[in-house]
Amino acid sequence: MSHECLQSSVLVLNRSLVPVSLTTAKKAFCLLWKAVAEVVDVCEGRFEFHPFNSWQEISGLKRRMGLTSDDAEWVSTVKFEIEVPRIIRLLTYDRYPERAVPLNRRNIMARDENRCQYCGKRFPTSELSLDHVMPLAMNGRTTWGNIVCACTACNKRKGGRTPAQAGMTLTRRPVEPKHNPQIKLKLRLKKYYTWKHFLDEAYWSVPLE
Repeated sequence: MSHECLQSSVLVLNRSLVPVSLTTAKKAFCLLWKAVAEVVDVCEGRFEFHPFNSWQEISGLKRRMGLTSDDAEWVSTVKFEIEVPRIIRLLTYDRYPERAVPLNRRNIMARDENRCQYCGKRFPTSELSLDHVMPLAMNGRTTWGNIVCACTACNKRKGGRTPAQAGMTLTRRPVEPKHNPQIKLKLRLKKYYTWKHFLDEAYWSVPLE
């Protein structure tokens, strides 16, 4: 359980409380331990800020008093248990994120919601590949509008042809997302609901590590 929790996502804010990235709980704890970040705890609409030691004490108190939420995640050590924070703030970082959504495999999979864009079926990430709608051999470009998820069968059937040449059609036209699709998917999960205090549409483009 602890190992899985350490891979949970944590929203990272700059010193001005502007979202700048997502990281893993493991990396977040390292930043807290080094005292370069603090936990942002959202409690009934109020923000409380805690360094590592304070967050450790509050976690223990909440645990003993049964005040933990159903979706809380915990990491156990030899000496104590500590709740996985959902949000941290960097104490000296003032930079703002770039608005462009990075073109990478994870973001394309998230945009297409792990669905093959030819047959429409959803697959595990390991069973999907990225397909250039207009093949590179035909001067196709590596852009948001020319790359889609494709399952093994559809990718093999299409080969190095255009969809029209292969007698196939796209389920929808690929476009560049206005907001980071991975964050949009995570916001559907209850355990990340506190992110909405900081994430509006303007910040859905923050990059992921």
